[in-house]
Amino acid sequence: MQDGSMTIGKISRSVVAVRAMVPDDAFTANALGTRREGSGVVIRDNGLVLTIGYLITEAEEVWLTDQDGRVVAAHALAYDQETGFGLVQALAPLGLPPVQFGNARKANIGDAVTLADGIGQQVDAHIVTKQEFAGYWEYLIDEAIFTAPAHPSWGGAALFDGDGKLLGVGSLRLQMSRAGEVADINMVVPIDLLTPILDDLIKRGQTATAPRPWLGAFSAESNGMVVVMSVAEGGPAAKAGLRQGDIISDVRDGEVDGLADFYRKLWQNPAGSEIPLRVVRDGRETWLRVKSADRNSFLKKPQLQ
Repeated sequence: MQDGSMTIGKISRSVVAVRAMVPDDAFTANALGTRREGSGVVIRDNGLVLTIGYLITEAEEVWLTDQDGRVVAAHALAYDQETGFGLVQALAPLGLPPVQFGNARKANIGDAVTLADGIGQQVDAHIVTKQEFAGYWEYLIDEAIFTAPAHPSWGGAALFDGDGKLLGVGSLRLQMSRAGEVADINMVVPIDLLTPILDDLIKRGQTATAPRPWLGAFSAESNGMVVVMSVAEGGPAAKAGLRQGDIISDVRDGEVDGLADFYRKLWQNPAGSEIPLRVVRDGRETWLRVKSADRNSFLKKPQLQ
């Protein structure tokens, strides 16, 4: 065990602090703020850093700080909406070795793991579950990793297995209820989702796949029903008249069974297509036609270096 902890101590120095500045008029400024701080991990010799995308989306300035306090300017290279991963390119040598990727699929519930942030804080944890995760912001991954105890600064933190290999990147802090007790846990995006898209993200700033249709609706699941909590100002849902409190019961001719099912039915359509939704509002049913969009079209693009 001591060897493992020594290994993690050395490897975790490749985790850096990420600070991003976003313009006041950015689409995500209200929801995510204009000063964002978290972590990232070096994955290539040339100073390529993997982080969680919400830290750097629409950023006009990015700074990386190593654990000795050295600050290096960086460039927001890519943000993949589907996985949630973001890439940052250091604009000066970081002098930090890239971490090795582990195999998140083979990681098991109960495995000992370490979540490390960019300022040297490490939390020794265990994988408590691996399961589907549907996020309120039109986000779905088939098998997220959930760890406990939770890390206090989880955004972009690196999850390492017992051999010091990277299993994923921290995204959220959530609460889980088990046997009557509530525990804070972290949701981690597994590294396996990055491997097939990494080259495209580096070369093109995005994946080669067609963008998914986006509505701009923030929804929650309640007893299997999808309830609209709010809509993005100026987004497709707002323009179509979708409102807070609406229950989305059908997409086209398909009945919706929970949030994940709603997204899967939604994403069978191309971005830009008009999508009929059956909505229950104040006990009455109505149909709305939402002209979907490519979410990226609402975001400020990274400036090419």
